Formats: sequence, C-alpha cells, structure tokens
Amino acid sequence: MTDSNNQQIPSEQPTTVRPVAQATNPYASTRGSITSKQLPTFDEAIINKYNRSGPRYTSYPTALEFSEIPDGLETQILQNREVNAPISLYFHIPFCRHLCYYCACNKIITKKNSDSGDYLEYLFSEIKHKRSLLSTPEGRKNPLVKQLHLGGGTPTFLSDEEMVQLWEFLGTQFDFLPENEGDYSIEIDPRELGDNTLKTLRGLGFNRVSLGVQDLDETVQIAVNRVHSAELIENVLNEARGLGFHSINLDLIYGLPHQTLATFEKTVARIIEMSPDRLSVFNYAHLPERFKAQRQIKEKDLPSPSEKLKMLGNTIDTLTQAGYQYIGIDHFAKPDDELAIAQREGHLHRNFQGYTIMGDCDLLAFGVSAISQIANSNTRYILQNHTDLQVYQDRINAARSNPSVMPAVKYIKTSIKDRLREYVIMNLLCHDYIDFKDVNQKFGIDAITYFIEEIEQLGEMQKDKLIDMDAAGIRVLPKGRLLGRNVAMVFDEYLDKKHKNRFSKVI
Repeated sequence: MTDSNNQQIPSEQPTTVRPVAQATNPYASTRGSITSKQLPTFDEAIINKYNRSGPRYTSYPTALEFSEIPDGLETQILQNREVNAPISLYFHIPFCRHLCYYCACNKIITKKNSDSGDYLEYLFSEIKHKRSLLSTPEGRKNPLVKQLHLGGGTPTFLSDEEMVQLWEFLGTQFDFLPENEGDYSIEIDPRELGDNTLKTLRGLGFNRVSLGVQDLDETVQIAVNRVHSAELIENVLNEARGLGFHSINLDLIYGLPHQTLATFEKTVARIIEMSPDRLSVFNYAHLPERFKAQRQIKEKDLPSPSEKLKMLGNTIDTLTQAGYQYIGIDHFAKPDDELAIAQREGHLHRNFQGYTIMGDCDLLAFGVSAISQIANSNTRYILQNHTDLQVYQDRINAARSNPSVMPAVKYIKTSIKDRLREYVIMNLLCHDYIDFKDVNQKFGIDAITYFIEEIEQLGEMQKDKLIDMDAAGIRVLPKGRLLGRNVAMVFDEYLDKKHKNRFSKVI
C-alpha cells in the first residue's frame, strides 16, 4: 500500500495468513499455533482513540431495526423455510433465583418452583405449533437439528425432571444429530446445580456447558450479589470434564465494583489453573438509567476507564501467554477447541448465540423475547417474540384456539444489500479478513468500486496500522484485532445518529 504521496508504507504481518493450498476458502488461516504474529496487540492510546459505542453484531441489521410484524407473516416464513436446511434450536428460560446487580437482561427473579412448570407448558405449545408449520425433509421423520442451546436467565432453574421432560418432548418433534456430531449446550449458574444435574444433562446428550463466574474476589462478589467460592467453580468444572462434556466455557466480567488490577489478575490466574476450554471476558457497562438492577451498584466503587483498559490488556496478555487463542469480541478458546478450529479453517460464524460453528443452520427460537433467524433464498428474516412474559403467554394461549396467532411481534426482512454487508461484517469479525474476489463472486459486484466510500473511511485505520488494504482485500492487523467492531461499523448502513446512544462502548 502507498500513502497520498506515493511513499511505500511498510507492511505489517496480518493476523491470518491466507494459504494458497486452500484457495477455495480464502478465510482459512494457518493460525495453528499461538505465535506473536497472530496475537492481538494491546495499544491503550489506539484503543482510546477509536473506542466508541457500537453494536455486537449478533445480526445484521441489528435488533434496533425491528418493526411490527404483519399478521400471517411468521406462518408464511416457517412454511416456506428451506426444507433441507438444518436447524439450531434456542430456548430462553427467563427465571433466576438471585438478582445479580450487574445484570443487563430482562430476567424474572423468583423462587417459585411452579413457575418453571407453567412456563414449560407454554414452551411445549409454541414448539408444537411452530413444528406443525415446518416441512419434513425427504427420508426423515422430522426436521434435522444440529445445534441446541438453553439460555436465560438460568436454564438450570428447571429441575432435572423438567429438563428430561423437555428433551424427551423435543425428540418427538425433531431429529437430532448424535451427540458426538451435534452441538448441544446450556448456561449454568454453578450455585443452583443439584447433585445429579450435570449427570442428567450429559445423559440427555448435552456436550457443552457455560458457567457464569464473573469474578472470584469475595469483595467484588458481595458488591454484585453473586457469591460463590473458587472451589465450587473448580468442582463443577472437574465434574463436567469427568462426565465427558466436550467443551466448558467460563464467563468473567471486568470493570465491576471494587475490582483492581491485582484482584482481577489473581482471578484470571486462578481460572487458568482450572483450564476451561473457552473463556468469555466481558466489559461491564454501567447503565443504571436503563437497567434497574445496576442501581444497586455505587459508581464510586467502579474502577476508572484507565484501570479497566489495563485489566483488559493484562488479561489478554495472560490468556494468550497461557495458550488461549483470541477468537474476537471478548472470546478466547484453547487451540484444540472446536471454536478455534472453526476459525482457523474459515468456518466460524456469528449469530444471536454469539460465535458458532453451525453457520449453515436456521436459528429457531422459543420462549419470551427469543429471536429466530430464518433464511429463504436471498432473504433472511429475523423474528422476535414479545419481551413481556404475560403478553408472550397470552399469545400462546390465543394460538390454542386460533392457529393464525403466532408468538413473534417484531421482525426484520433483510435485502440482498443487507446480506452483502452482513457477509463483509461477519467475516471481518470472525476471520479478520474480507476477500474482494470472494465477495465479487458471491454477490456479482466489484467490491472495491461498491465500497469505495467505506475504503476511504478506513484510511485513518490503515495509517494507524489497525488494518492493511490492497487489491486482494482488507486484513485486520494485530493492533486492530481488539477493535474489529470498529472496522465492521464502517460497513454498517444503519449506524446513524438515532442509534449511536443505544450501544455500550466497544471496550
């Protein structure tokens, strides 16, 4: 590349190397081992320069573009779904027994065991209704499911018996890949596990678990109302590993009240000793005006923005030195984990479940606030159920006597232009690269001409060595890997002034 004075700019080693031997997939890389060439570079000055609010791109367009869904459209979408497309199932369980003060979700805090049983009945009705609208692939009894995830809330609010009941009912509605081929996961609050819960889950076919930890320092835990011992976390992790779960993820949050550089370093070091397969390290965004639970947190107890950045930088250094591969947007994985392998092989995807290895699936979601993503030819529909539990239940009740009533109340219909920009954004976030030739072939355009304005906007990032651009494509460099969302945001046509205050900062 050259600057405006035609002076040659020294090239920096990109984060992924594009091997000639895999020309059919330009997003595959040779990042088979962790080396300094591939590690993200933490530069506080650069992060401060570019750190602005932006979406997490679990979809494009983002959920801010939802509009009211016309009557009958959800039924048509399900009936016209590509019959041979595999399915990823998501179930939202909104209940928790404890209120965590950092929470930014719409959860229902209750200790009433009857709530989960009542909620299951509504889930079963929704599942049966939607399944009745799906065509069955030839040679199968039911549509094929390759992936399943239970989120919330706390999915293990369901009793072991209720979990078995849900799984057995799903077996009457769908065909599942064997557990050694499919991806079946659940989020867990380690404090709420029964003596046989993990054994029950593994016996059903769950092969991946995610444990909410957040921090191991007792002072921090008390401040956010989530107290547990490191020994509890380690015991749960070891039990899951002994039962043969394929992958175990732990969630951490930096920026919580009373966290310091020293205490969070101690937490990270202790977590590394436990050796989870994946780690999610999230940034705490303090927005008490939007999230009622966060009003319990005193702003004076929060670390400063500078301290938070140092926590992030230290955590990245510590995890990568320990051998974890930086996947992107808060996520790390061991090099032999399926997520890391998918990234190196150029098959990583992103949707409302975050990074995923099952990008060929339609996402069919159930429960209050659940979001589905269903593709049909050049169009993708994004559908959301109502976020209020009572309204969701009222719609399910109404559907029992009037099948034309469906649970989704909002939708987005993507255009081919949206699909093009989604493809660019997701490959930048998953593979640190966009290949112009690949885009030209898939979408019948000249990418350089089509995106000339965006390419010009990226000029400053190129000067700062966040990216490198040439006639082949755009590569995110080590210095830019933590700011991949900023690169992606350049290609977002919807990111205008009316949305800028709706997001938290990138870091």
